[in-house]
Amino acid sequence: MAETSSIQAPALEDVKLAAARVSSRVHQTPVMTCEGLDRIAGAELFFKCENLQKVGAFKARGATNAVFSLSEEAAQRGVATHSSGNHAAALAWAARERGIVAHVVMPTSSPRIKRIAVEGYGAEITDCEPTLMAREAALEEVVARTGATFIHPYDNPEVVAGQGTAALELHAEIDRLQIVVTPLGGGGLLSGTAIATAGLAGHVEVIGAEPEIADDAYRSLRAGVLLPSDDSMTVADGLRTALSPMTFGVLRRFGVRVLTASEEGIIEAMRMIWERAKIVVEPSAAVTLAIVLANPAEFQGRRIGLILSGGNVDFDHLPW
Repeated sequence: MAETSSIQAPALEDVKLAAARVSSRVHQTPVMTCEGLDRIAGAELFFKCENLQKVGAFKARGATNAVFSLSEEAAQRGVATHSSGNHAAALAWAARERGIVAHVVMPTSSPRIKRIAVEGYGAEITDCEPTLMAREAALEEVVARTGATFIHPYDNPEVVAGQGTAALELHAEIDRLQIVVTPLGGGGLLSGTAIATAGLAGHVEVIGAEPEIADDAYRSLRAGVLLPSDDSMTVADGLRTALSPMTFGVLRRFGVRVLTASEEGIIEAMRMIWERAKIVVEPSAAVTLAIVLANPAEFQGRRIGLILSGGNVDFDHLPW
């Protein structure tokens, strides 16, 4: 039997409300194209550039919606989360925008560039070992000590609704899409995209892109039951998390498929986006192009939106 969540997933109306709440605080990011990549893929590719978003990632959308949804009383106690980087930076930035404190638990394996960003936004950082169990234990201690509100990176309806605003913008700008592809880690962006797409363009298929060595979502959806993460050290560091009961339920409800990409394929796709499209993305964003190139029968001749989730890269440690 599939695991269910006690958290109510957002609806399309919640995504639209989130768009109204965050529109003055985050960027409406551009959609870019590249003829060279179109020729290589044999498809029309439309890149939604969330690497150009505030804090360099789509996470700014969900964090902003969650932080500015809090009551004044709750906000004054601060917010807290655990994250390998992008959500941490987003929550720290959103908290600073509201004038409240953010407490962030970060695994020791987090990229240096992301740690620097979180510190720069004024968050108080607590280190932990790079496992989900360690992250959750450290976060529990922080919340008990501070009384801060836990803003989960993806198992939070306000966060998911905020992430769905990227898809709202994509569909408003680009018509006749046939497929939308997003990276898949914890499922917040993919869930928000599925909710927005089903409500606005029900004929468009939504596909999740996941590293094959961190394929817990792929396996979970095939098995019909939520399976744990193997704590994989994929190069796509932002996708090392597992689905939550809520995001798992959303993906099942909307019939979202997941395709996986090899580590070599992710690195090659990242390099191609840099070289061909002149867009700086991190490995977690490049997994979208990686699955397109690895599955020509699925994508050739199609009109495809790809959400490039972020561009926070440590330039001293590029994967090639």
